[in-house]
Amino acid sequence: MHIDGSIAVVTGANRGLGRAFVEALLARGAAKIYAGARNPVTLNELVSAHGDRIVPLQLDVTRDAEVSAAAACATDATLLLNNAGRLVGSGLIATNDIIGLEREMAVNVFGLARMCLAFAPVLAENGGGAIINMLSVSSLVAFPPFGSYAASKAAAMSLTHSMRYELKGQGTRVAGIYAGLIDTDMIANVAGDKTSPADIVSNALDRFAAGDDDIGADDRARNVRAALHRYFTAVEEETWQKADDFLAAHPVGSG
Repeated sequence: MHIDGSIAVVTGANRGLGRAFVEALLARGAAKIYAGARNPVTLNELVSAHGDRIVPLQLDVTRDAEVSAAAACATDATLLLNNAGRLVGSGLIATNDIIGLEREMAVNVFGLARMCLAFAPVLAENGGGAIINMLSVSSLVAFPPFGSYAASKAAAMSLTHSMRYELKGQGTRVAGIYAGLIDTDMIANVAGDKTSPADIVSNALDRFAAGDDDIGADDRARNVRAALHRYFTAVEEETWQKADDFLAAHPVGSG
């Protein structure tokens, strides 16, 4: 899977990290980008700057009809980049209800899953391509003040790993990007050292081009992943073998 010449779909493309992904993909030779946003008017600057290399999509990843319409429009896509995210910014107990968790899960897990389900057949038809999911360091280690967000990103990571196995047969590469604090509006009220969206995107796409599918996009993510990597890789290899054995003994649809 090469970015040069690719046709990408980017969710949450109108600002922050999503917009940085769009700009970087174009700079690296993407032929066309379907840029998704809940309000396509917010994509006007991208369209003005890049002309017909940008195709704006009205795309709320929590809405089945809009995801289906996006897949029906972007039938030539070779790369799906799931960037859209939601952060409520509280722990579950501190919030004292599950509304925030439901909202984060709706975008960060079910929205991602909905996009992957819609676009997996498109990617297969176009030779396999790739899916890149924007995850987080909190996928790996929960950050209690953002506890429900961490839970959603951990679930998204698990789906990413499962889909990597499920889609390997059709030749679709599935990658996840891990990052710590990113200097975007989403965490403008959070103090601490933050990495610019441009640096996160540049580092991530460099690692993707080098063949890395579990991508640490900043120092914080790389340090956490290094501590977990050796154990995780061994466990994943063993799990995949057990999955092969299980599916051989229990074919899908056999009851």
